[in-house]
Amino acid sequence: MMHMEETAVNNASSGELKYQIQINELEAAMLDLKVKVDDLTKENGQLKRENNQLKRMPLFVAVIVDILENGEIYLRQQGNNQEYLTHAPEDLRPLLKPGAKVAVNNALSIVKVIGNIYDSRVRVMELEESPSISYAQIGGLANEIKEVREAVEYPLTKPEIFKRIGVEPPKGILLYGPPGTGKTLIAKAVAHEAKATFIRMSGSELVHKFIGEGAGLVRELFQLARERAPAIVFIDEVDSVGSMRTNDGTSGSAEVQRTLMQLLAEMDGFDNRGDVRIMAATNRADMLDPALLRPGRFDRLIEIPLPDKEARLQILKIHSRKMHLADVDLESIASSTENSTGAELEAVCREAGMMAVRREAEKVGKVDFEDAVRKVKNEAVTENNMYT
Repeated sequence: MMHMEETAVNNASSGELKYQIQINELEAAMLDLKVKVDDLTKENGQLKRENNQLKRMPLFVAVIVDILENGEIYLRQQGNNQEYLTHAPEDLRPLLKPGAKVAVNNALSIVKVIGNIYDSRVRVMELEESPSISYAQIGGLANEIKEVREAVEYPLTKPEIFKRIGVEPPKGILLYGPPGTGKTLIAKAVAHEAKATFIRMSGSELVHKFIGEGAGLVRELFQLARERAPAIVFIDEVDSVGSMRTNDGTSGSAEVQRTLMQLLAEMDGFDNRGDVRIMAATNRADMLDPALLRPGRFDRLIEIPLPDKEARLQILKIHSRKMHLADVDLESIASSTENSTGAELEAVCREAGMMAVRREAEKVGKVDFEDAVRKVKNEAVTENNMYT
């Protein structure tokens, strides 16, 4: 009898264990299904959002021309230049100002403020960091640097002096002189010392194929400078866009003239004591349009001449300061490099170092510099002959 009871108890226990295992398996399956349901719910939500995005009507970009006294907004739609009046929600009104870009819907109501969007070609003109060039790295241009600092750096770093004396600083400065004399180098040094945003562009970058494209780039360039103030706008090779206007009847010439006129208008629109300074450089000042050179635009014209003997010695010392020299008389090298530019003197130091590398020497010797001078002079003569 007891044996039968034990057998019944054992059967009941095994049955309970079997049911418990089934329950555990069902719970595990339920957890798996919950995870799948959560994943499907997320996917369904994502698909719903994408579906709503596809159903939504696109927004159009417009520019605020003016804000009227009765609260209406005067807009100009980009692309087709259509103009119309509309209203804006109360929460957006404080953000609206003439010139701002906004998004409008099909009913031409303002939905949101976009802000300024710049052409990618304009954005790359802004240097991420100030140039590392300092005035100590420029040899023989002490007077020219002094004039540049007075016109460009001091209005940014010491505006109170101009205000106290009551004098307006020069609006823009033009550096002119032979190639390789240090015009761009001076601009970089000013940007470094003034701790300002440096926006560098070449005049040729503003000459484009399509009507109005160059003028639009000029407009965006100066708008970017105002937003990044204090800023220095440096226009290299300004003669490519600022040459004398002629009426040859070609569309290319007309487009260059449009770009020039936009540049003149932007320069006229600047406050002399503002946080944006304008510099330009050219090798051909004789080709520039008189309207660009008149007082009120480029007020100060600074010639960057070929270095004299003392200046050449300073330049050679600057470019050879990290080199290991042996019995090198830099003064005699300076005497033998008459009519050389700063760029050619830098090339002399570099070539002298390469001569020493070629013969695996410990130091750069006198003979290396003499050979380098002959090599650079011959290259300069060859280059001149190519263009004559």
